[in-house]
Amino acid sequence: QVQLVESGGGLVQPGGSLRLSCTASGNLLDDYSIGWFRQAPGEEREGISCIMGSNDRTYYANSVKGRFTVSRDNAKNTVYLEMNILEPRDTANYYCATGPVILEDAWDVAAWYDHWGQGTQVTVSS
Repeated sequence: QVQLVESGGGLVQPGGSLRLSCTASGNLLDDYSIGWFRQAPGEEREGISCIMGSNDRTYYANSVKGRFTVSRDNAKNTVYLEMNILEPRDTANYYCATGPVILEDAWDVAAWYDHWGQGTQVTVSS
């Protein structure tokens, strides 16, 4: 079994920054990939970023490219999502997820991920 725990969400003003953490434990693959998704009320879950386990390549949705940065600390089994220049449209519940096979050309497809964290709420408001 794999457990993922997100932290770091909160309330921030427009233009501010937050860093989310995703700490993994359990029966992890040696080279596991982590995807970040978000979901706002009434909207579909959106894949926003991924860091591949095999080569540390990173991917971003157009909606966050240039503002968000994903990184990992393997010694801590933790993946970070640094979010800058936050906008009200970034308000959502943010989830990290992993799965046994995450394809680089389908990193944003939620169906490939079978382990999810509980989510952390990010609210961008003045």
